[in-house]
Amino acid sequence: MVTQSLQVYAGVKSYSLKGKLLTKKDLQTLSESRDLDELVTRLKNTTYNDSISKVTKPFSAQKIELALRDRQAELHHMMMQASGGSNVMFAYYLKFILRNLKIILKGKILGRPQSEIETSLSLHPEELIKERDIVLKALVAKDIEEAVSVLKAIGIGEEVEKAYLLYNEKKQIQVLDLYFDKSFYENLSRTVKSSGEFTLHSVCGMEIDFYNMMSILRGKFWNLDENQLQHIIVSNASSEAKEILTRMISADSIKNALNELLGTHYKDLVPQDEDDVIAKFERSFERKIYDTMNAQFVRIFGFSTVVAIVRLLDYEIRNLSSIAFGVEQNIPSQTVMDRLIVKDA
Repeated sequence: MVTQSLQVYAGVKSYSLKGKLLTKKDLQTLSESRDLDELVTRLKNTTYNDSISKVTKPFSAQKIELALRDRQAELHHMMMQASGGSNVMFAYYLKFILRNLKIILKGKILGRPQSEIETSLSLHPEELIKERDIVLKALVAKDIEEAVSVLKAIGIGEEVEKAYLLYNEKKQIQVLDLYFDKSFYENLSRTVKSSGEFTLHSVCGMEIDFYNMMSILRGKFWNLDENQLQHIIVSNASSEAKEILTRMISADSIKNALNELLGTHYKDLVPQDEDDVIAKFERSFERKIYDTMNAQFVRIFGFSTVVAIVRLLDYEIRNLSSIAFGVEQNIPSQTVMDRLIVKDA
């Protein structure tokens, strides 16, 4: 239960973590590493020292990302405990478990051996909350059908089954992401609505809008019909949001779907040109969410800062993972930096 004293305690912790986030200059230095050995050495001079020191040679971007994700899970778990086991914080924590399930299910669909799938996984987030069974059962399942059956025990098997059927029709593996993400955002929406924290309604509501709008745009790109599009969006949106989403679904093109947003507070995110509009809209929306999370720290000890810090940590890990991949693939530092979402100052 989130009491007033716990909220203050968690707020203090969130401000402390905010002060330790890496700056743009820090990320620039890391991106300029000549190879992964140098990147690991430089990461050891940051708050990620303990985690990165556990990475064994030969180094790879994947190994580094998994170590960073473990640290992220630990910090999220710490904030979850600091806030008295907040349901909203737990709803966000489930993203770690769903990420592992996505990797497993995609691996099963693509016929990858269990040993290969395991190299992409870390069960540390599950260990922290003592919930490994479902993920392990899905991992050792002999095929996708058995894995789907296992997931029915936690109530998402039916959604995964729909995703698998749609994958077989469209041959787009990212369809699985949509259905897992839909499960995540529907649960987040229910949890936030039952919360007394009014600031969370707008902060988390923006993330739910992001999922819905991006799902419609991607679905249109994959030529999903209107009925299929209705099935992949979060159903418990507000009546105003539902009306906009319905118009986006009915639009006869991706550009016209985006144009439906010109009369909303998301109008500034709509790309002006015709090229790569989905990617440009996604990046603009991601930046808006990132800026919104940073803006929560004007509120002294508001619970939105607790949610904001775990979201900002997620952005930081994504940035570091992109840097690791860039260094591994010898991508120029400036090219990598241009892809990051980070504060300018």
